[in-house]
Amino acid sequence: MNPIWALGLMTGTVLDGNIDIALIRTDGEDIQEFGAWTLAPYPPELGPVLRNAMESAGKWAFEGPEPAIFAEAEDALTRAQSAAVKDFLAEHGLTPGDIGVIGFHGQTMLHRAPTTERIGQTRQLGNGSLMASLVGTTVAYDFRSADVNAGGQGAPLAASYHVALLRRLGAKANSAVLNLGGVSNITWWNGDTMVAFDTGPANAPLNDWMRRHGLGDMDRDGTLGAKGKVDEARLQRLLAHPYLSAPYPKSLDRNDFTAAMADGLSVEDGAATLTAFTAGAVGKALDILPERPAELIVCGGGRRNPTLVAAIRERARVEPVLAEAVGWRGDAVEAECFAFLAVRTLRGLPISFPLTTGVKQPMTGGRLARFAAAA
Repeated sequence: MNPIWALGLMTGTVLDGNIDIALIRTDGEDIQEFGAWTLAPYPPELGPVLRNAMESAGKWAFEGPEPAIFAEAEDALTRAQSAAVKDFLAEHGLTPGDIGVIGFHGQTMLHRAPTTERIGQTRQLGNGSLMASLVGTTVAYDFRSADVNAGGQGAPLAASYHVALLRRLGAKANSAVLNLGGVSNITWWNGDTMVAFDTGPANAPLNDWMRRHGLGDMDRDGTLGAKGKVDEARLQRLLAHPYLSAPYPKSLDRNDFTAAMADGLSVEDGAATLTAFTAGAVGKALDILPERPAELIVCGGGRRNPTLVAAIRERARVEPVLAEAVGWRGDAVEAECFAFLAVRTLRGLPISFPLTTGVKQPMTGGRLARFAAAA
C-alpha cells in the first residue's frame, strides 16, 4: 500500500478540554511525513457533560445497563470532534477527500483490566458512523474492544507507533518512550522486541487534586508541587502497591489511583507527594523491563511539568529526554498514533501484541465506518 494522509484524534482521560488533532502520511509501517496538528478546544458546554458521564461510569462499573448519559455524551462528543476536524481541514486548505482515513479514538469512560477469573472490559464513547457521515471520509474507531474480547488488556496501544518513531529517529536499540497522560504508559524496544504497559498514574490524580481545591485544572509548570514537601513515609506505602511490581502486560483505569492518595495533606504537600508517586512508579516500571533503557523519551502533557520531570530524574534514576529535544511534537504524539493505527486497521495489520496487551498472538483491531456519498 502506498502511504496515505491520515488524521488522528485523541482526547485523554485528564479531560483538559482539548481535542488533539494531527496529520501524518504513512503506510501503517513507516512514517513518511508529518502534517499539520493542533489542540482544538471543545465547546465549553461539552466538558461538564463528559465529566458527568465519567462520574456515572465509575458508579456503573460495568454492572447493569449503561448510564443514560452515555448516549447524550457520545453524540455531543462525536459532533464536536467532527466540527473540529472540518475546521482544521478548512484552515489548512484540505478537503475530506485529501484524507484517506480518520483515527477516532473517542473518550474513554471506563477501563477494567482482565484477571485470571474474567476478561477485561472497556468503554470508549465515539460514533464512527456519525463522524464518517458528518465529515465525509472513512473513519476507524473502537480500537480496543477486539483486544479485550480476546483476553487482552486493551491498552496501551501506542507501542507500534512509538517504535515507528524510534526507528525513524535511528534510536539506540535499548530505548523507551514514556507517555505522561492521565495514566502513564511506557514502550520499550531493543531493536527487535517491543514491550509496553501502563506504569501508573500521571496527570489525573494531580489534576483532580487541583480541581478539588479550586486551583484550576492542573498544577501549571509544577509550581504547587515545587512548593510542597513530599510525605516520604506515605510515598513508600503507596509505592508498595502490588500493581507497580506486577509483571506486564498490565493496564489501568484513570480511577485506579486517585487524588485520595494525598488525603489529609496540605495542598502543597499533596501536590508534591502525588507528583513524586508518579515519578516513583515510573522507576518501578523501569526496574521490571528486560533492561533499563539507555534513553527515555518523554511525551504527553506531563512533560510540561518541570517538577514532575525533575522527580522522574531523581526517583526513577533516569535522564528523561523531552520529545521536542529529538524533534517530536510532544503534544501531538497520541493523535499521530491513532492516525497511524487507523491506517493499520485499513490494511488489516495488527495493532496489539503479546508483550503489549497480553493477547496470545498479534491482533488486528478497530472498526471501519466508510462514507457513502449520496447518489
